[in-house]
Amino acid sequence: MSLETIEFRLNGEHVRLCDLLKLTGIAESGGQGKHLVAAGEVSVDGQPESRKAAKIRAGQIVECRGGKIVVLPAA
Repeated sequence: MSLETIEFRLNGEHVRLCDLLKLTGIAESGGQGKHLVAAGEVSVDGQPESRKAAKIRAGQIVECRGGKIVVLPAA
């Protein structure tokens, strides 16, 4: 199974993990994003991430439900 890769460009230094899932469409809402994290369905740089508001920065890769988000620096 191939992963869908989404590129996400930051507006600042970081984005909260639950917000990133919502902004990229993996989660329908911030609440669902938090649920995905709590359920252990999210990994950051290949490691499980349990902090819903973890600060995701440029260069990190977030994976959830077969999707892969590559985080790019702000323009």
